[in-house]
Amino acid sequence: MIHSPAALWIRFLNAADIDTLAITAADVIAAVENVVAAHGRGETVFEPRTHLVPNNGGIGHFNVLRGHVDTLGEQGLSGVKVVGDFVPNYRKGLPSELALMNVYDPTTGVPLSIMDATWITEVRTGAMTAVGAKYLARADSRILGHVGARGTAFANVTMLDSLFPLTEIRVTSRRPESREAFAEQLRAVTDTPVRAVATADEAFDGADILVEASRLEKPTPLLRTAAVRPGAFVVPYGTVSAVELDLLDVMDKVVVDDWRESQSGRFGALRAHVDTGRLSEQTLYAQIGAIVSGQKPGRETDSERILFWHRGLSILDVALAHLILTRAEAADAGTMLRYR
Repeated sequence: MIHSPAALWIRFLNAADIDTLAITAADVIAAVENVVAAHGRGETVFEPRTHLVPNNGGIGHFNVLRGHVDTLGEQGLSGVKVVGDFVPNYRKGLPSELALMNVYDPTTGVPLSIMDATWITEVRTGAMTAVGAKYLARADSRILGHVGARGTAFANVTMLDSLFPLTEIRVTSRRPESREAFAEQLRAVTDTPVRAVATADEAFDGADILVEASRLEKPTPLLRTAAVRPGAFVVPYGTVSAVELDLLDVMDKVVVDDWRESQSGRFGALRAHVDTGRLSEQTLYAQIGAIVSGQKPGRETDSERILFWHRGLSILDVALAHLILTRAEAADAGTMLRYR
């Protein structure tokens, strides 16, 4: 006798559904910190991203991220995210990054949910910057210099602002209207003075935390080595390099999210440093998971210059998808779709 399986349903969650769940920045940072520690303990299955680059004249590409986390729920959770990276989308009134996430039961392969992952992509990036800063930046950091005003920028700045006693936030981007709008967006949610400046040099001058999240089409030095002072914490993560080749020469510690991810693909802020051997497994200080899980110390002195390069781990997407799905199930949010 052939047994007919019970009907299978998938919970579909759009952006509006996720907004109703009222997930806070503190919730996101905690979820990311926990999964980074799990990665350090070997409790995740992580696959470096792959790229799909259509024949579209170089206007954009897709990133495909796959991961599994043992510690989420009773049986763990697996997921796949596809995110487009299309810089000219602003001309059409669209985000440069639009993403979709599928999550699965790792014991049966049953799909559990399909969700808009654009918000996940934005906040998990900011949360990783914040978690890195928690362990690697000086606790008394006062000045934040941020280059870039794209979707992830807001989470970068606001989450850092929530963790440090900042006295000034400086922001810039290529288009004046973009940086001014970003500064106004930030002023609406923080009491920390926010200043829109015309150049990256102005943003980074004397800054304690330097974040480079630019959207370049070809390598151009925006974060100059000379701008990195003793005690600084540096986060370069633009898709195309905006740093000088000798940047790592002044660093006391270089930390990445995952060394295999650092070596994958043709994109990334330190791509040239990996390709030329300036950054290798031997010169690398640690993966952030080893620090967050307590296996290695983070910042040890106030004078250390520390660089953190994070490319974006699929396990962060899985962790935040789990947070969303758990909240959505409790609230019966979203739309149930018949799978089979």
